[in-house]
Amino acid sequence: MNIQALLQKKSVQPYLLKARYGLEKESQRTSLTGELATSDYPSCLGNRTHHPYIQTDFAETQMELITPVTNSIPELFRYLAAIHDVAYRSMDQAEMLWPLSMPPALPEKEEEIAIAKLDNFEGVLYRRYLAKTYGKRKQMVSGIHFNFEFDDALVQQLFNQQTAFTDYLKFKTELYLKVTRNYMHYRWLVTYFYGASPVSEARYFVDEKGPKEPVRSIRSSQYGYTNHEDVKVTYRTLEGYLSDIARMVEEGKLSEDKEYYASVRLRGGKKVADLADAGIRYIELRNIDLNPYEPYGISEEQVAFLHVFLLFLLWKDEGADADAWIAEGERKNNLVALEHPLAVTAFVEEGRQLVAELAAFIEQFDLSVPADMIVHLEQMLAEPTQTLAGKIYTDSQPSQQAFAVEKGRHYHTQAWKKPYQLAGFRGMELSTQILLFDAIQRGIQVEVLDESDQFVKLTAGKHVEYVKNANMTRKDSYIVPLIMENKTVTKKVLKAAGFRVPAGSEFADVQSALQAYPEFAEQGFVVKPKSTNYGLGISIFKEGASYEAYQEAVEIAFSEDSSILVEEFLPGTEYRFFVLDGETRAIMLRVPANVKGDGVHTVAELVAKKNEDPLRGSHHRSPLELIQLGTIEKLMLKEQGYTIDSIPEPETIVYLRENSNISTGGDSIDVTNQIPQGYKDIAVKAVEALGAVICGIDLIIPDTTRSADEPNAYGIIEANFNPAMHMHMYVYQGENRRLTKDVLDLLFPEV
Repeated sequence: MNIQALLQKKSVQPYLLKARYGLEKESQRTSLTGELATSDYPSCLGNRTHHPYIQTDFAETQMELITPVTNSIPELFRYLAAIHDVAYRSMDQAEMLWPLSMPPALPEKEEEIAIAKLDNFEGVLYRRYLAKTYGKRKQMVSGIHFNFEFDDALVQQLFNQQTAFTDYLKFKTELYLKVTRNYMHYRWLVTYFYGASPVSEARYFVDEKGPKEPVRSIRSSQYGYTNHEDVKVTYRTLEGYLSDIARMVEEGKLSEDKEYYASVRLRGGKKVADLADAGIRYIELRNIDLNPYEPYGISEEQVAFLHVFLLFLLWKDEGADADAWIAEGERKNNLVALEHPLAVTAFVEEGRQLVAELAAFIEQFDLSVPADMIVHLEQMLAEPTQTLAGKIYTDSQPSQQAFAVEKGRHYHTQAWKKPYQLAGFRGMELSTQILLFDAIQRGIQVEVLDESDQFVKLTAGKHVEYVKNANMTRKDSYIVPLIMENKTVTKKVLKAAGFRVPAGSEFADVQSALQAYPEFAEQGFVVKPKSTNYGLGISIFKEGASYEAYQEAVEIAFSEDSSILVEEFLPGTEYRFFVLDGETRAIMLRVPANVKGDGVHTVAELVAKKNEDPLRGSHHRSPLELIQLGTIEKLMLKEQGYTIDSIPEPETIVYLRENSNISTGGDSIDVTNQIPQGYKDIAVKAVEALGAVICGIDLIIPDTTRSADEPNAYGIIEANFNPAMHMHMYVYQGENRRLTKDVLDLLFPEV
């Protein structure tokens, strides 16, 4: 079968760079000074045996981070980034992930290396067997397993263009076998470029002799974690591969099929034996060292190289004798792995030829790869100092341990810098980011269906839930958000149920609203759009306002909606009650956007200074929003006799908004424990009257020491079907309330 001819078919070429990817990344947990962690695996991560994203490898300290299968490299790194954030912030804050493949200094006594404390006893027994067979120290090395699958459309197109195979699965299997044989022959090139374990730390080699360090990759050499020499498996055919593994198990050279540790593992089902019926679905490359220069242990350029390299190996002819071809590759790889990291490799000329062929292959098929990838490969062949091992060895003088600590601490700092955000998903609004964090932490699978619309899919086993904006779920019927979106309907429903709401009128045009000015001129009133959230377009006048101010407020409200409401102003303090499943879970006092004068700086300068707070941001990506100086703020200043250039007296509080929404720059203060139960009950009953399960409801309370049953003890001014949760979870003052966990409890009680 001529694969080269098939790849050149026009119908095939659009699919050449389509693939599916997955990563499994192992890392040791250490202290911030580089000592192996002594703590247990974080309990907040749930059952590590079944967790889809975060598990334990051999040791209790060895985390394994697992991405879902993705269809693009950016998507792969998005999940890798998010899972790293969850892992870091689930560990003790005094711990970090060791950035090297070679573990930190190990205990003097091997028994002090703790095997993973799994609830699956079979898993524990298997690890005990590995410890006895290979030694615990050998198990502590870490790396990356790269799972790669050609897109099925590509394989199908290739299959359609040939006649040698009539069975699609057998054809697909043959493609992967060829790629695997070639990869095992040429993997020395990957070891040369990306080998990254030049030196071992204290007490890794104790009972056996190690290499003459430094080298390019201890992990990829004969001194790495490999099967014993008497384990031999062919890659000539799938049948031979399966037969040899079964024979190795039968002869006691392997305990079970998963103990076979080759640089490439064939994948097609949960067990190796499943390959017989399913064929090869994808391959797992197991020889990738951790890259300490990347926060996630591997770069996008490395993944792009591996993809195009595997495609190139599908194209490239292979040796006639499969076993000899692979054996020659193993020999070369071991030699390259044990070369000095700053030495020109013995196979430099062959390397240059391979890179030239790869460049020609990319050009021939006009493949989109990182612009400088080939140049970088050529540079690494010419200058070994540019390879990963060369850079690590050079940069880690005189101490690799100090180098690793510096890198590890940097990535630790980045993960904790904005603990309210989730790397990889920072373009989404903050409550959704936090929900995704908590879901990943609990082992609930997450999939973003529509990023701009904040629509996600959550899956635990066969249980699927769809969530929008972190709290809009199937628990609320369709009519509920429609009721709350319409403030007129909301008021009527609540009033009919016996709750106090502000009196007022609705207007559909500016002229009729302006004609009604005399009705409100002598009293406090509020002008607001009929159907918007986040405090948009709201103007509040506690003691009435001039016609000019009223007119401007009406125009602002109409700029946000086609209908507006003008309502009586209810005196008192406004509180946001967050109600979920019949219980008030959080109460927030929201202080309107404000600055404190110092007698030196202008209002504009004070705003700029307050906006430097790292908790402040924009578009709901931070717990607090930036304070603005727009039309409404300037109108508010004017009412108080200020402009943005005014210099307030020391300690004078200048309010820039009348409404207290966090989304318009307000400050969040948690008062859940200070508000009497009677008011919490009012909020719950009001939400029930609206038919909602999850709701943010705003109460005006003049005096919380009064009984909620007294006349005019409260007023309900608004209900929100999409209440922002992040302002309760990272508050300006008071106790944080992790409401996203309450949402997950509601949706997935089994988790």
